[in-house]
Amino acid sequence: MMTVLDTSCLPPAERTTAWAETTALALVTTRFRFPDPANFGAHIRAMALGPVQVSAISYAQLVCYRSPRLIRESDPELYQIAVITSGRQGIEQARHNTVVSPGEIVLYDSSRPFEASARGPGSCGSLVLQFPRRLMPLPDHVVAPLCGTALGAADGVGHVFRQTLASLAQAESDLTAPDRQRLGTTVVDLAAAVIARRADRTSVLPPESRLATLYQQITAFVTRHLHDTGLGPAAVAAAHSISTRYLHRVFQVHGTTVNGFIRRERIARCRRDLADPLLQATPVSAIGARWGYPRASDFTRAFRTATGMTPTEYRSLRNQADGGTLP
Repeated sequence: MMTVLDTSCLPPAERTTAWAETTALALVTTRFRFPDPANFGAHIRAMALGPVQVSAISYAQLVCYRSPRLIRESDPELYQIAVITSGRQGIEQARHNTVVSPGEIVLYDSSRPFEASARGPGSCGSLVLQFPRRLMPLPDHVVAPLCGTALGAADGVGHVFRQTLASLAQAESDLTAPDRQRLGTTVVDLAAAVIARRADRTSVLPPESRLATLYQQITAFVTRHLHDTGLGPAAVAAAHSISTRYLHRVFQVHGTTVNGFIRRERIARCRRDLADPLLQATPVSAIGARWGYPRASDFTRAFRTATGMTPTEYRSLRNQADGGTLP
């Protein structure tokens, strides 16, 4: 993500103006009221994923509103879905008046008037997904009734959506253009799944969106259970109430296999821990056991196959590589 605004670098008298100008460019044009302008502060980081944008935003108390006149003057026709990360925030749109707390998800539409507020004490924060309405795989009659409403807590597919946004907020800046395009499609599919679940209309999602969402849910499940020695296709399929045959199909569509994904994620975490200076006193075998390799011989064989060296050799070389130049 790139920092597009950090008011701590500005004189206090310029901060509210900078916020209004930056949000008009990075988000949508709105008007603001600031309860305490002299002490206002804000920070915005953003990442473009093709036509999709993910932003991490924090800000002091404020009230913003988007009027019919502003919409007539400029309407990019965007959906915005925010995961609240701190503070209590309010949204009023389409005759809905909602207050949301950390962990909740809220939907709003740039083509409909709204008023939103950030309520103190302390700063408020959110992760915001913004994308053109034309990319929404759900029909408007499903989405429109939910504008200005809370889509529930970030659990189930909502949890996957929240974790995906959080991961994107921490992503490296060297993503390729195709990577960004694919990630944009993925996160919009997840947003649609959250909305469809709230509307109890999951069946109206296009098959490709349902498949993409299921893949994200499954991979999130796998990464949470890498420590489980019983993790395998049968256990993963059972946890998602699908057949192992369909599970393999889901992974095949995404160019990988279930066992290959599990093995790759386990080895990645073992490599991370072996290179961690704070874990130098932890035996190699214990690191393997932590990530699903209870037998040292199995861990050594799997690690050597993936990296070309034993775990002990890898740790030793990482210790010698000042600055961590090894992969």
